Amino acid sequence: MPSLAVTSCVIQKGVANCIHTYAGIQLRAECNRQMNALREKYGPDYEQPTAMPMLTDGYNLPAKKVIHIVGPIVTGRLTKDLEQDLADCYRNTLDLCLEKDIRSVAFCCISTGVFRFPNQRAAEIAVRTVTAWADKHPGGMERVIFNVFKEEDKKYYEQELF
Repeated sequence: MPSLAVTSCVIQKGVANCIHTYAGIQLRAECNRQMNALREKYGPDYEQPTAMPMLTDGYNLPAKKVIHIVGPIVTGRLTKDLEQDLADCYRNTLDLCLEKDIRSVAFCCISTGVFRFPNQRAAEIAVRTVTAWADKHPGGMERVIFNVFKEEDKKYYEQELF
């Protein structure tokens, strides 16, 4: 079982925006190159599907790599399909880490901001999914961090972990 931890940080305008801002223009350029290549392959209207991770370098961040993933968007009531999509975000990210020999990962609270996934249920799904993945892949990860920026989220993750 990897080391599981909860950390908190202050983010003002969304996690993705902060990552792109602090990583530098190189990250935005790499994302643009990758998306252009995918649009060449799949057509000009291609958008990255939910739960499909994309790997880039970390550039100016204190991380070697960044894994980008589109989480589910809750527009009405929460459904089992949306819950499965969120679990797939965590599972697919961990699978990519295993494939690329990435041994440590920090997750933000996927989809809980402007995508409106209920925070408490998101924490339950995140911890359950990561724990189940770790049980199936002993030694696959050394460390998994749930990085939160709201006290509410910190409470939910701590309830699930401890």
